[in-house]
Amino acid sequence: MAEGQLFTKILIANRGEIACRVIESARAMGIATVAVHSDVDAEARHVALADEAVSLGGARPDESYLRGDAIIAAARATGAQAVHPGYGFLSENPDFVEALEDAGLVFIGPSAKAIRSMGLKGAAKALMEEAGVPVVPGYHGAEQSDAHLAVEAERIGYPVLLKAVAGGGGKGMRRVDAPADFSDALAAAKAEAKGAFGNDEMLVEKYILSPRHVEVQVFGDGTRAVHLFERDCSLQRRHQKVIEEAPAPGMSEEVRAAMTGAAVRAAEAIGYKGAGTIEFIADGSEGLHADGFWFMEMNTRLQVEHPVTEAITGVDLVEWQIRVAAGEPLPCAQADLAIRGHAVEARLYAEDAAAGFLPATGRLDRLAFPAGLRVDTGVREGDEISPHYDPMIAKVIAQGPTRDVALARLEAGLRGTEVAGSVTNLGFLERLVAQEDFRAGEVDTGLIERHQAALCEAPVADAAALAWAAMIALDLAGAPAPRRGFTLWAPLRRIVTLAHQGETVEIAVESRDDGSHVITPVDGEDRPIEARWQADGWRLDGQRAPGWHREGQRITLFGGWPLEMELILPGQGGEAAAGGDVILAPMPGLVRAIFTSAGETVAAGQRLAILEAMKMEHALVAPRDGIVAEILTTEGGQVDAGAALIRLEAEDAGDAA
Repeated sequence: MAEGQLFTKILIANRGEIACRVIESARAMGIATVAVHSDVDAEARHVALADEAVSLGGARPDESYLRGDAIIAAARATGAQAVHPGYGFLSENPDFVEALEDAGLVFIGPSAKAIRSMGLKGAAKALMEEAGVPVVPGYHGAEQSDAHLAVEAERIGYPVLLKAVAGGGGKGMRRVDAPADFSDALAAAKAEAKGAFGNDEMLVEKYILSPRHVEVQVFGDGTRAVHLFERDCSLQRRHQKVIEEAPAPGMSEEVRAAMTGAAVRAAEAIGYKGAGTIEFIADGSEGLHADGFWFMEMNTRLQVEHPVTEAITGVDLVEWQIRVAAGEPLPCAQADLAIRGHAVEARLYAEDAAAGFLPATGRLDRLAFPAGLRVDTGVREGDEISPHYDPMIAKVIAQGPTRDVALARLEAGLRGTEVAGSVTNLGFLERLVAQEDFRAGEVDTGLIERHQAALCEAPVADAAALAWAAMIALDLAGAPAPRRGFTLWAPLRRIVTLAHQGETVEIAVESRDDGSHVITPVDGEDRPIEARWQADGWRLDGQRAPGWHREGQRITLFGGWPLEMELILPGQGGEAAAGGDVILAPMPGLVRAIFTSAGETVAAGQRLAILEAMKMEHALVAPRDGIVAEILTTEGGQVDAGAALIRLEAEDAGDAA
């Protein structure tokens, strides 16, 4: 392929949202794409989007996405000329880059030499010092004895931060506040680093008390580099970014010039080619200032949060990567780049914020995003969240002319996002975006930890939510149908049993002749809720009912932190089961069918009868294994709510015999 001639086909050595993101840019450029996938990803979204797909093998990354030899073989077999690594997996592996080049393939990214020069934090910081880039006071030397590291910590001054030389993702990192704590913290950090990276060497840095994580997007052609301004990534939990924005709040032109100038010097010092990020830690205790930021590390790849930079500059960074990898010069000069507005990104994960951000799995029974947002995702409604990979569902990006507008749009967008089937951090994200310190631009890396209790406490459904769930359970969430044939029960009253956060509650729904409903908890502790149909849908005491999804007996309400409730069918437990021996009618209706008879042995969950009411059929199931003792009704008979329909023999009847 001639120098500067665009590729006709590329392979994406990744999965999920970043693979989809690369495919979309390549398609817009008229370039064919090849996806690779593990066995469990055979029907994933990135596979469906690509022009071709090649299987790499088993589910685990080391059986699939980390198999450089298999990826190279797939590229050669399909005629791909270049490989885009995305981020993670092999994106910063210099050996993979060299293997690609040996196979006559182009790596869409920096050189192996550049990756190596930035791969070890100590060496990278020494290189940055030579280039005139400010670095955090610390020790990055080869002497690694515990005693020497302790002496260096004393010299730097507490608090200090221990970091794995080969680290990343917060692993092998410990804050130490006093000399007495140093030995234990060092042992723990070394053990974690050894397990994660196979290298337990450490560096010691001054810990910044009010740290802000500000990074600069750079782009080089191997000789020259430009910057595409900065991003603030201070909102983190356990050193993992949660929300990112561009530009950084409180950034003056003086500080921006100093920081971006340092970043460009860093990129040019290593002959950087492609997209990279220079990460700085800044002292935010008295606002950002030109002598208060220091180099942390360089990520020699595309960053997860690159969309906010694209939003404020109008640049497609993936397109730039592909063009420069093909031999083109930098697509534009520094003077051609400018900031337009503000952008914020939130990372939507399948994780339980209320349980310490534990990763979750599950099927995405519902996945929908409101208009007006950029959403980068690698999954679709109906997909399973795999336990084998990062549980990211999507990156949700909002843009506006000002920071306030962008944040308001993101908050509204998160509130309008609908996810059901898996636990997610959606509600946590909405609360975080609305948090008053963040909204005021008073951000630092400890904000989430300080406010974690308020941000992560799962809400309890209020009376209106329970009322709406009860209507959904009774199939009353659609437009009301004309009522005919039920004048015997005017108003019609039915009981719904719901389980929510370990509690069971009974809700009475009284349906009136005018199509409205009055919903009241049976225990009488909450006031009644009136539901009326309006031109824009149902309103509960005048408030618009939230979006919802029902999958089997599980009901999810949207509009912030998703609320999940389980419909308890008659015979499944609670008072309606009368101790598990008698099945009661949950509402007045017609006994449409009976599927059992006295003396029959039945299993828990087995359908025993059908009750019809309000044009709906309700299955009545056996609450436990047992023997039917008596049928207390007849097919075609009308029954009242609470009427005993079927009785099972007492559980101790067999023992008594």
